[in-house]
Amino acid sequence: MIELDKITKSYGETVVVDGVCISLQKAGVTAIIGPNGAGKSTLLSIVGRILGADAGTVHIDGMDVARTPGDALARRLSLLRQENHMSARLTVRDLVTFGRYPHSKGRYTADDAAHVERAIGFLGLEPLADRFLDELSGGQRQRAFIAMVLCQDTDYVLFDEPLNNLDIKHGVAIMRLIQRAARELGKTVIVVLHDINIAAAYCDRILVMKDGRIVEHGEPAEIMKDELLSAIYEAPITVHRIEDRLVAIY
Repeated sequence: MIELDKITKSYGETVVVDGVCISLQKAGVTAIIGPNGAGKSTLLSIVGRILGADAGTVHIDGMDVARTPGDALARRLSLLRQENHMSARLTVRDLVTFGRYPHSKGRYTADDAAHVERAIGFLGLEPLADRFLDELSGGQRQRAFIAMVLCQDTDYVLFDEPLNNLDIKHGVAIMRLIQRAARELGKTVIVVLHDINIAAAYCDRILVMKDGRIVEHGEPAEIMKDELLSAIYEAPITVHRIEDRLVAIY
């Protein structure tokens, strides 16, 4: 379980995250949605200890994120940031191998190698394993970074806007992989998304943020409502049921 208690973050006079309190159960995929400037990525970065909170605490299975040694935390929680470009010329296998560092500290074992090959296989990257990252398409590179995160083999996985700069085909493929990782590998996934309909289609729960606060949370059917979404995004939004899916039209 991830427990956030009165998490607050400000930059000067601007409050970016404002006293967030919530408990997230283990398993499944939770999306964080909301308009630009809502505090989504900042909140995720605080959970992943990329940023420190000005006030409040984050606990993961009772472990205080701010006080836990980095190597111990990295064996429980992994994070893929928006800025995931590598300047070094690496192959896909090289990149994925980085995911084992919290476990091996650079002394890679046969067990580490097995984790690397499993992650490459899970993402369907076998034909690309020895290709350099700068030779791949954007969607292929994103799959390689997700393989690295999964290779870290943590219970909790955080993704900050993993669909940025991807077209519909590759965005849907990435969300299916994230959903599959949660279901088949037993991961607890939190993902920041901009697309309401992607969140509703591929996530088990949705947190809605605005002005640094969580204003609503629940299953997609509880969130996909005209009045709620229109108020959050300050634009007219209507929700329609198309076959078995709820779709927001805006």
